[in-house]
Amino acid sequence: MNNLLETLFRQSDIAITAKQINQFLDYEKLILEWNQKINITAITESRDIYIKHFIDSAIVNQYIGSKTPYSLIDVGTGGGFPGIPMKIMDEAIRLTLLDSLNKRIAFLQAVVDALSLKDVILIHGRAEDFGTSIEFRQKYDVATSRAVASINVLSEYCLPFVKMGGVFIALKGENIEDELKNGEKAVKLLGGEVVSVIKYVIPGTDMGRSVVMIKKVSDTPERYPRKAGTPSRKPL
Repeated sequence: MNNLLETLFRQSDIAITAKQINQFLDYEKLILEWNQKINITAITESRDIYIKHFIDSAIVNQYIGSKTPYSLIDVGTGGGFPGIPMKIMDEAIRLTLLDSLNKRIAFLQAVVDALSLKDVILIHGRAEDFGTSIEFRQKYDVATSRAVASINVLSEYCLPFVKMGGVFIALKGENIEDELKNGEKAVKLLGGEVVSVIKYVIPGTDMGRSVVMIKKVSDTPERYPRKAGTPSRKPL
């Protein structure tokens, strides 16, 4: 049992079991091992990994509000955040992890295997390509992203994956008002509606965060997402 990890989770009002603690510790070990070969994260101190990656991801579970199994795609997942911590906390999630770097997919496969995570799909590719695929388009209850991009760009990446009535959850920094205002037209065009913005401070830090909840209220027009690279070069 890791007392620091357990304490930090409980300080964040997140209940955690011994099994979950061990999974997170194995996850941390793999992050540090693989980080010597590929760029997974610049954060390498245990306390910072627990707070800024694990808790900052796992806290999203409480905002979804569903206790029944649901499908989730984590777009531009990188080191698996927030998807893998969310899966550790709720093993019933049907999780898809999408990333454009194959080396990170190999890392994520090692994590999935080591943590014995079930019902996880790993996809190597770009959101613009898979968002137009009939196999993935508008198939998910939830899409998440912690990628560094503006709301209008992230919405074009993520909303095409979300089924009607589902939700896109963007994990953003503290000051989000201007970004939301600038992205309002794009969100609406892509079939979304911002229903809430939840603000909090990561426990044990002075880092303010925002969880932007965007509900899918209409079908995403067929012409979106545009071809790979266009959303970031020419944001809506």
